[in-house]
Amino acid sequence: MQKTARRVRDRAAREAALIAAACKLFARRGYEVTTTREIAAAAGCAEGLIHRYFAGKAGLLLALIRSRISHELADMTVKLQPAASLENDVMQLAEFEIDRTWKERDFFRVIIPRAIVDPKLGHVIRTVSASQRAKAIADRLNKFDESRALSHTDMEGLAHFIGVVGFTFGFMRPVVLGDDREHAKRLGLRITKTLIRGLGQTIR
Repeated sequence: MQKTARRVRDRAAREAALIAAACKLFARRGYEVTTTREIAAAAGCAEGLIHRYFAGKAGLLLALIRSRISHELADMTVKLQPAASLENDVMQLAEFEIDRTWKERDFFRVIIPRAIVDPKLGHVIRTVSASQRAKAIADRLNKFDESRALSHTDMEGLAHFIGVVGFTFGFMRPVVLGDDREHAKRLGLRITKTLIRGLGQTIR
């Protein structure tokens, strides 16, 4: 029994080490160039474990995406206390998403090009990352009394809007288009505030 428990813990630790090593190497060298041998060496693991645990480099990238969204949702819960109102919480969630996406910009540099050439990866990003994030945001916002004035469709749209703001003004504008990072953030928050004004008229 103890031996089995130890083996499970060891596997979890090895998987985490491989995911962490892959994240660093993919960001530094690119997905295509990075080899499973390099990832295994950086993680201090046998190369064969990548194939056993993840069915290869592509599976390891999928595991990395799932790990990132899991950590993001945990951070959202732990680091962001609910604001005093629905409108204020939308603002702090938008800022959180913009800052998080900027912080994870190397990760997005890896997965966006891969998603373009690999439809399976695009499907995972949509169903695992975007959908789970939107659900977590909607569940959080639904706890406010003001949310009762919004339909399910409106709340779903609002939750996805926050994710889009984060991606657009945390990654696309500053990283892809070369916009000043702080200017991009201010613009994203200004657009969110404009939306909230209209939202305020709906919930009052």
